[in-house]
This record gives sequence, C-alpha cells and structure tokens, in this order.
Amino acid sequence: MTSKIASEWANQIDADIQALPKQNTSAIRAVRRDYSHSLKQENAPFIIDLAYELINTYPPLRWFGYELVRYHKDAFHSMDAAKLEALGQGINSWDTVDSFARTLSGPAWLKGWVVDETIQTWAHSEDLWWRRTALVSTVALNMRSHGGYGDTPRTLSVCVLLIDDKEDMIVKAMSWALRELAIHDPQAVDQFLKEHDTQLAARVKREVRNKMDTGFKNPKKKNL
Repeated sequence: MTSKIASEWANQIDADIQALPKQNTSAIRAVRRDYSHSLKQENAPFIIDLAYELINTYPPLRWFGYELVRYHKDAFHSMDAAKLEALGQGINSWDTVDSFARTLSGPAWLKGWVVDETIQTWAHSEDLWWRRTALVSTVALNMRSHGGYGDTPRTLSVCVLLIDDKEDMIVKAMSWALRELAIHDPQAVDQFLKEHDTQLAARVKREVRNKMDTGFKNPKKKNL
C-alpha cells in the first residue's frame, strides 16, 4: 500500500466512485468504509495527505477525506489546531462547514485535542464560514451520537460571542447549537433565551422554543 502516493489513491477513489451505478451519499460512504478498512494500517501522515489530495483535487469529495481522517485512529488522534485549520481551508458553504465541524473539529474539541481558545478564535473570524464552524463544532459536545455528554459552559461561551451576528448561516447554526444543548440542559437554554431576548434573532427563539416545547423545531411542518 505504501508504494502508492496520495495522488494515486485519490485518483483511484474517484474512479471507484465514478463507476458506481448510483453516486448518492449512501453508496459513496460505503466506498469510504471500504477504503478506511484497506488503509487502516497506513500511518497518520499518509491519511492526512490523502485527505488534502481529495480536498484539493476532488472538492466534492472533501467530506470523504474528512471521514478517512475521522475513522483512522492515529490520524484522528493526531488532530490539533494547525492540522484542523489546514484541512478546513476552502470551506465556503453550509455543507463543507458542517461536514468539517461535525466530522473533525467538533469531535476533536470534545476529545480535548483543541483548546477552547481555538474555537473562540474562529468565532471572531472575518470569514463567515469559520464563524459558523465555531458554532457547529458545539454540536459534538451535546449530540449523543457524537459521544457528546452536554457541555453548557463551552456551548454558551461560543453562542455569546456570535449572538449579535445576523448572517443567515450564523442564525441557523445558533439555533442548532442551542437546540442540541437543550436536550441536556433545558433550564440553561431557557435562561439564555430570556437573558438575551432582545439580541437573539426571532428564528433562533422560535425554533429553540418549539424544540423545547414539542420536540420539533418546526412542528407545523412536521405534521404536514
């Protein structure tokens, strides 16, 4: 395996995906699982190089590269702020941000491999997408399927930093962050909504309240 360079592996991954009868997320993820199995004995630097290659050469497969890192024990355990920021270069949409934050930066933060100050720095970024990354990274702290156990202080510390940001992608991420925290600590979220009522976007207040009261962010649409 190690005789092949990262670019050759990336080309083969793309070829295998192009050969799929249906190129939907489920089918492509099955290919990723196969590659994760085949590459499990490779070292962390190689896996990270392969992820870079996918990100730079095959942008639609950015998430595939993130998952290769996430599900390679040594590669994921090697994550730090510098590596995460390098892997996150070029995020420019809700889907690229969310795959990065949910797959890598949030779980790495949950594990303690990046410090709170790193996430807070992203929250202060001039780049909209890094600010969204900071908020979406809190999801891993609170989502049970990510191993989250509920982290009120760290979640709300990021929310406070972005409370006056009215960019649509930030407002939606704020709602998401608070809804996930509400599962673990509804009292803290309720207090946060009351304390910051005049600052929070109407959408955030509506969706979070709906989630807390009914279990759905948009209960009427759920019933259609």
